[in-house]
Amino acid sequence: MTAGWARLASPRPERRQVTDEIVTTSAGAVRGVRDGGVSRFLGIPYAAAPVGENRFAAPQAVEPWAGVRDATQPGPNAPQVGGAFPGLDIAPLVGAGWVKGDDYLNVNIWTPDCAAKGLPVMVWIHGGGFVGGAAFVAAHDGTAFAKSGVVLMSITYRLGIEGFLPIDGAPTNLGLRDQIAALAWVKENAAAFGGDPANITVFGESAGAMSIGDLVASPLAQGLFQKAIIESGHGAMVRPIRVNQRLTAKIARKARIKPDRAGFASLSLEDSVKAMAAAQAPSFRVDLRDETGRNPSYGLSRFLPVFGDDVLPERPHDAMAKGVGKDIHVLIGANAEEMNLYFVPTGVRDKINGLLAWFMVSRSVKNAWRILKAYGLGKKGQKAGDVMTRAMSDLVFRYPTRQFAAAHQGATHVYDFAWRSPAWGGQLGACHGVEVPFVFNTLACATGPQGVLGDAPPQALADSVHKVWVDFAASGRLPWPEYDAKSRVVYALADGTAGADPPMPAAKFV
Repeated sequence: MTAGWARLASPRPERRQVTDEIVTTSAGAVRGVRDGGVSRFLGIPYAAAPVGENRFAAPQAVEPWAGVRDATQPGPNAPQVGGAFPGLDIAPLVGAGWVKGDDYLNVNIWTPDCAAKGLPVMVWIHGGGFVGGAAFVAAHDGTAFAKSGVVLMSITYRLGIEGFLPIDGAPTNLGLRDQIAALAWVKENAAAFGGDPANITVFGESAGAMSIGDLVASPLAQGLFQKAIIESGHGAMVRPIRVNQRLTAKIARKARIKPDRAGFASLSLEDSVKAMAAAQAPSFRVDLRDETGRNPSYGLSRFLPVFGDDVLPERPHDAMAKGVGKDIHVLIGANAEEMNLYFVPTGVRDKINGLLAWFMVSRSVKNAWRILKAYGLGKKGQKAGDVMTRAMSDLVFRYPTRQFAAAHQGATHVYDFAWRSPAWGGQLGACHGVEVPFVFNTLACATGPQGVLGDAPPQALADSVHKVWVDFAASGRLPWPEYDAKSRVVYALADGTAGADPPMPAAKFV
């Protein structure tokens, strides 16, 4: 009797009702779907297709359409090259590669209620080394944010040759210009999806975070967003235009075209991707160090934003020191073992000796021996690969985030993410990108034998990290004090404590 009653009283499986939903944007009506209490719209163009006459041009306004445009399926992404890490499935974080289509400047939207008013808006800018990545992937699913009361949008932008190569006759920083155009679209259309155009938080990871570091300091982006979350990024990964022009010239020579807009426009998109892939290869020799002998990408990407134009008149850190971006509230941080992603699955960390470690670091920065010695090279029990990995984690990511925080004249908070993934035999650790599924509360997509999170990532940590991001977007509130050069307070996301940031050896050399 009791068992039978229990069967009758137990809740039935939730029956999810999927219905169409239509919203009118500035260019026309779009049809999305409402599913499980969240409305979703995919692949809405925020700018005209960057093909034909619009290729290598600043983003142009979308031609308005008649009728209702379908926005129930993912749109294309930018022409790109992909990467792989042995034994790891990173597709849930960066996508499976190039999804072809002309309208690849598009936005995806998740909202709890299109009829709402004044919901906080968050805009995600994906990473991928300025040569890859996608906005619509499993780890970036905006459902959890929408269920937390946020209108979540994710955007695409031009990459590689199409977006970050200074070409004679074409505007520079086209990828950043796309992001600025997307943010203008978001501000204009946020209310149609229940959002508050006066409460926009832009956030991103890796190249997306580097982009945001640039946008905070760009005069063209001021007023388009009020808050920024910069995950494993900063404003120092930029080059002078003249340095990136060396890359332009060599790619043109290899492709047997003139190094100008007409020359590059003569390449098909497929040939452009092939040229981009060739330029990323280790065998492609080009000196991208600046006048100080530094290559700010440390070999991770040949393609970077440039400064010296109207988007970035000067280095972002210099601009912020003068007050640019001071009205933007910034949350910035990095992971404790960033470079493990690049050096552990590939075997570099375990195979490299001291001489090779010096060579790898010396290609991007002066004083390589001194840097490695400061991190323990030559000390008993210290392996060269471990030393190099720690040093480059600080040089490339962790210390520049602190420099960004010190340069920014507005409200600034700094976090550190130190949860260690058990993947790759426990060696992957707090590597680059590992925080993203915690932020989006999408742990399942990165879990399993080849998942970057291993078999059992802690759901409680995802709940707490996600809440920090949501609360910041909603009100700017954070559970620890602002960062300043004296106190250097950093919040440890993994254990919820705040304390003074210990000095990094990299501070002496960067």
